Amino acid sequence: MNEQRTALVTGAAGGIGEAVAARLVEDGFRVLMTDLDEARLKVSAKRINADWMVCDLGDEAAREQLVERAGNLFALVNNAGIFSTADASELGADDFRRMYEINTIVGFELSKLAALRMRKAGEGRIVNIASRSYLGAVQVAHYAASKGAVVTLTKCLALEWAADGVLVNAIAPGVIDTPILLEWDEAERAKLASYQPVGTIGQPEDIANVASMLASPRTKYLTGQCLTVDGGRSVGGGNV
Repeated sequence: MNEQRTALVTGAAGGIGEAVAARLVEDGFRVLMTDLDEARLKVSAKRINADWMVCDLGDEAAREQLVERAGNLFALVNNAGIFSTADASELGADDFRRMYEINTIVGFELSKLAALRMRKAGEGRIVNIASRSYLGAVQVAHYAASKGAVVTLTKCLALEWAADGVLVNAIAPGVIDTPILLEWDEAERAKLASYQPVGTIGQPEDIANVASMLASPRTKYLTGQCLTVDGGRSVGGGNV
């Protein structure tokens, strides 16, 4: 009997990461969830029946241990990241460095480790969580630039690893109902929803459904793409 395929999801203790992990469990993967928040991670993993491991993804040795723990690694979902807002005139080089280090470089380093196993196996899927903000947005120049780099990196890795059966794609979420929106009152949320062509704020499960497709062994002819999941906002009306 073949060993069960593993999906590794980073930043998985809540929000989009947990929703993706839950969907991949439903899809039949053995899921390994990782995050720095051990308390939330344990609760999330128990709730969806997944394995878990606390990991500082900025540490090279920790990344290697994580991939080793994954075993028969077929899918990697790079969801871990940070977010902050500031006027561009207030940003400094260190703000950009921190964003790139966590949002771009860490995912790249983990993807390289994962791809070593995937390429030997002759198959694998890497899904990078970017952001619609890479198209342009206010007060997030550092964040948007780091996510724009994720999109470009996705295309480059897809070209380099396609011949080895490793497909690399990205998802650019729009406004999603995650803990970031907890401070918004109902009036603010209603106004935000009204900006979206579909009239609602997206749910983490909306991103998880797309990640499920991109991580599936049934998906064989789609690579190097960034799928924008934002209720149509990027098609018309600009960005919020």
